[in-house]
Amino acid sequence: MFFDKRSLQSNLECFLECTTPVVQSQFLHKSEIRDLNVLWHPWEREKVEYFTLGDLWNCYDEWSAYGAGVPILLNNNETLVQYYVPYLSAIQIFTSNSARNSFREETESGDCETRDSFSDSCSDESESEKLCRWDGCSSEEGGLEQESLWPRSDRLGCLYFQYFERLAPYGRVPLMDKINGLAQRYPGLMSLRSVDLSPASWMAVAWYPIYHIPMGRTIKDLSTCFLTYHTLSSSFQDMDVDDDMDGNEKKKRKEGEGISLPPFGLATYKMQGHVWVSSKSGRDQERLMSLLSVADSWLKQLRVQHHDFNYFTGIRRG
Repeated sequence: MFFDKRSLQSNLECFLECTTPVVQSQFLHKSEIRDLNVLWHPWEREKVEYFTLGDLWNCYDEWSAYGAGVPILLNNNETLVQYYVPYLSAIQIFTSNSARNSFREETESGDCETRDSFSDSCSDESESEKLCRWDGCSSEEGGLEQESLWPRSDRLGCLYFQYFERLAPYGRVPLMDKINGLAQRYPGLMSLRSVDLSPASWMAVAWYPIYHIPMGRTIKDLSTCFLTYHTLSSSFQDMDVDDDMDGNEKKKRKEGEGISLPPFGLATYKMQGHVWVSSKSGRDQERLMSLLSVADSWLKQLRVQHHDFNYFTGIRRG
């Protein structure tokens, strides 16, 4: 069953499909639709579909334990399944002030236990600084941008949580384990809904190869690592529904099968040979360049220094 679509997909397309979470969805009660932030949800709807972050992480549960299987077609027409384990690379969750205040007690109590892991999830800032301090600049750099603060804050929302991993891959724990640990002190990581999040909310997942089946061979091209970027807000989901002529078909499919969160950005590390870039057409190379460019633009717009992205793309910073 793994190889049913192989004649239609390249290895890159197959990886992106196999590592895209499809999240169980729910429908917002009609009385809550009118309370949505109009800056984040400007489209009028009779139905609004959303997911909880807890349901999103459930998609990574089995992948974190056993790896996500990606069928690969080699140049000699040999097939195998390569397994990748997901790790939380970075995440920023921006929400409304009211939603953030629901979890204020938990996020402000005690010292941040992940400080040694380069987490920037909490700080000693005053309440006013916390509410609207984020102008996209990593606080590891000590940045608080004051220019055009309030208009930008209205668009971004209030920062509820952020995390940037800096440990070497062998020192990390799989995504589900990391989230479970962080959620003990930040319960919104489980209970917040996609409709509560601003369009600036995002996460990056690092995928590292562990083994392939059948085993017994060392294939250098399969040592490639991937970094996928995903939006967390329903704002982009709403845009997808109306942006083309197939909107109704897309919406019907999502209602029945959950909400798909394909990566909007991608970076790779140790990509060599032709396993991942098909020579039959230029679409794989074009897609790689496009996804890399979008990821780079996204980070620049938020003024974020993402350690894994810099490492994957060869950017070295002192």
